Amino acid sequence: MKIALKRMTSQALIISILTLGSPLPYANAAMIGTAQVATENAQADRERVLAFFAREELQQQFHALGVDAQAATERVAAMSDAEIARLAGKLDQAPAGGDIVGAFVTVFIVLLITDIIGLTKIFPFTRSLR
Repeated sequence: MKIALKRMTSQALIISILTLGSPLPYANAAMIGTAQVATENAQADRERVLAFFAREELQQQFHALGVDAQAATERVAAMSDAEIARLAGKLDQAPAGGDIVGAFVTVFIVLLITDIIGLTKIFPFTRSLR
């Protein structure tokens, strides 16, 4: 029994050591140029800003203000890379939720569900399923 275990262990170690030195076929290391990185970043920022302008609530706001949404989208597409980067930076700084009421409602619902399941006991008006 011990001999069979030693033989299996040694065979596994031999195979792992032999395959350890072989190069991986999908590993590829190459230099990436600054221009390529800048182009990819600018394209990602442009797509993010255009996706923001395509949101339904923003389209409704444009309509309420009397602005043609298509014209606004065309103007964004015509912006330079520096302007797009500045606008994308401002999108990152904008509040994500819009208002705090949505956050409170979400927290309330999560706590209510955990109270009903029996993981917490916060609200006196709930009965645990446990």
